[in-house]
Amino acid sequence: MAGRDDNSSPGNVLFEFSPMGGQMRVVAIDEATGIEVVLIAPLRASQHQMQTLALAKLRRRLGGIEPEPAPPPTPIRGKLV
Repeated sequence: MAGRDDNSSPGNVLFEFSPMGGQMRVVAIDEATGIEVVLIAPLRASQHQMQTLALAKLRRRLGGIEPEPAPPPTPIRGKLV
């Protein structure tokens, strides 16, 4: 990919694909900052699908957007011993 439009758009992105059993480990690395994201995808997903997902995850990471917090745990009923 060419130049940056804003802080959330990566410049050149390197992709690494490593098969792991029935899954593929995909790493996307922003060349300028060295920031990387990792995802695990099923082998039946196409390379394009894996790259698109990894790039979206990298853009989110570079944009500094934090994921939504997990919902609070369900209260435990009864008595803890």
